Amino acid sequence: MAEAAVRYLRSTRPAAPVEPLPRPELRCVGEDERVPVGQAEFRRVLGNFATGVAVITAPAAEGECGPAGFACQSFSALSLDPPLVVFMVGRTSTTWPRIARAGVFCVNVLADHQGALCRGFAVSGADKFAGVAYDAAPRSGAPRLAGALAWIDCTIHAVHTGGDHLIVVGRVDALGTGDEEAAPLLFHKGRFR
Repeated sequence: MAEAAVRYLRSTRPAAPVEPLPRPELRCVGEDERVPVGQAEFRRVLGNFATGVAVITAPAAEGECGPAGFACQSFSALSLDPPLVVFMVGRTSTTWPRIARAGVFCVNVLADHQGALCRGFAVSGADKFAGVAYDAAPRSGAPRLAGALAWIDCTIHAVHTGGDHLIVVGRVDALGTGDEEAAPLLFHKGRFR
């Protein structure tokens, strides 16, 4: 039904190109913009929403000693036409600048047996790729982790501000699946499920 609606809408008007929005000014959240919700309560309540878990990776940019990556539970599909995905990363992340310099990334959707791998990518300052099996994603060259349920190879399309996080939009250049019989790794109420 949805496909029929899309076909109808496309047939009744010419497709307009997607115009990018102006880039917002990067700034900190002001004290007058804070809402009366404590961070602990916010985290507790939103922890009831189960999320999938992914590792965002990027190849080493020029002058970098190795690839970059971090564990991410704030990933989602964004658009079918054009194919876009989105993830959020904290502004204080030390990995994000390395991914930004690379200009490309690969989303590795983790399987239920990859909790230890996720924990390894959640730490700061360590060699996250030590002992990790991976090959290069076909378009970006970013690490494609062995055993992942799916991988999405992207180019950075846009970056927006969102409070203490950045909203990174990626244009999908290639994608595929791994073991389709495996279950996904989920995060719920502070634990893997």
